Amino acid sequence: MRIATYNVEWFANLFDEAGTVMDDLQWSGRRDVKRAEQLEALSLVFKALDADAIMVIEAPDGHLRRNGGHALERFAEWAGLRTRAAVLGFVSETQQEIALLYDPDVLRAHHDPIGEPTGKKGSAEAPRFDGVFRLDLNVDGAPDLVRFSKPPLELAMESLATGATFRMIGVHAKSKAPHGARKRADVMRISIDNRRKQLAQCIWLRARVEEHLARNEPLIVLGDFNDGPGLDEYEKLFGRSGIEIVLGAEEGENGATLTPLVEPHARMALGQKIGAAPVSARFWIKHEKRWLSALLDYVMLSEDLAQKGAVWRIWHPFDDHDCYRDQELREALLTASDHFPVTVDLAL
Repeated sequence: MRIATYNVEWFANLFDEAGTVMDDLQWSGRRDVKRAEQLEALSLVFKALDADAIMVIEAPDGHLRRNGGHALERFAEWAGLRTRAAVLGFVSETQQEIALLYDPDVLRAHHDPIGEPTGKKGSAEAPRFDGVFRLDLNVDGAPDLVRFSKPPLELAMESLATGATFRMIGVHAKSKAPHGARKRADVMRISIDNRRKQLAQCIWLRARVEEHLARNEPLIVLGDFNDGPGLDEYEKLFGRSGIEIVLGAEEGENGATLTPLVEPHARMALGQKIGAAPVSARFWIKHEKRWLSALLDYVMLSEDLAQKGAVWRIWHPFDDHDCYRDQELREALLTASDHFPVTVDLAL
């Protein structure tokens, strides 16, 4: 079975208010890309992936007239994909939803959130992802109230062929970019505040991971974490990256052993101080006239799933041999999004 995560930049812009695919020559949200060009590129990439389930990050949002899940299913029909069923969770506060697009002939999937709902005061125990988490981030005795603007998508999954069940959590963690900053002092203040929020979300997520692992439930955590070891200079202020928190260190507080999740690209980056490291996204830095590459997208497995012959792959148009050799796929990956898909193949 193949499981994928794919952040599709401005996917929502490719649908009208009723959720119909807009295959036209108007500009998409992507730089210098028309809607028809992005749609055609996405169709080619999704078909090349041939995944049984794809966690779509920045999926189309829903509102009074448009249902984001129906929009995705219309795209699947338009593109001729076998991953033609969509499931979403709690509604995001943004135009970027988290959705699973899957093959209903291979898998059964439904939204299955864990934890209790909270009021405005929140809970110190990891609550449901649409709630509020009380966490003392500043170690000042005054708990901060942490929320997800994009609540993670929790799914109960079942393989129709074997009956194997597992849990899946789709994630789009807080961005650390200092959006709206005009002065250097603002950049520093917003960057530190965003990193603090991102780490808090990762602590919340890790608490949920530990609940599943304690129940010996096979688990996949995947998506865009907007983080990676050494990604910015503010990481040293907090001691570790959000990715390290979610993966699980070998030892927790008071020497307690934590069960780690398995993600070879993340481990490779964590162990790499100098030299090349894997990347999954590529952004144009306009004022510097250059591309910035980063590892932001991950597929993390519980150890029991990792032992089922798991093979990971980042579909990078320049770093992956087969992607580079296939000119049509290479160009489609560059046109479709500023992120590249990450897949894992395993026996389920």
